[in-house]
Amino acid sequence: MIEQTLRSNFVFAPPADDPTAWQASIETFRDALTRAYPDAFLEMNTSTLRDLSVLDFEIEVEPEVFVTGTAAMPAPDYAHVSLIDVTAHTAALFARWLRDSYVASPDSVRFLSSFVMENGDEKPWSLPATGDATEIETVLLSHLDTAVPERR
Repeated sequence: MIEQTLRSNFVFAPPADDPTAWQASIETFRDALTRAYPDAFLEMNTSTLRDLSVLDFEIEVEPEVFVTGTAAMPAPDYAHVSLIDVTAHTAALFARWLRDSYVASPDSVRFLSSFVMENGDEKPWSLPATGDATEIETVLLSHLDTAVPERR
């Protein structure tokens, strides 16, 4: 089993076959973060890599546990959110908020991790449509576990 302290980047996005499922925009995401996390650090920027607007953020998802990430909107009504250097536990806390409080449909959240992608697998996984952060963490850990060579 993968170590629970392993840190990775995670990307959350709508399904590839339904990129508008979240009905997202940088503005609505910013507003939702502000409501849920009043002390959030939020900064609008332009990505130099892709020349598009992004929202950089840092939020406290539980006492003394912070998430740093970026939300991007490369096309109308399509967004993806990247979390930087987090454990599966921390990513699960954010993912539960994203699924339950922001996206239009709880079964429309897909995710990938840099740890798994670095090992050659770029197939997105589905976030559970129900369940608490512990159940989401179990799925994220299973995802990370697929990159352990002796488990393949």
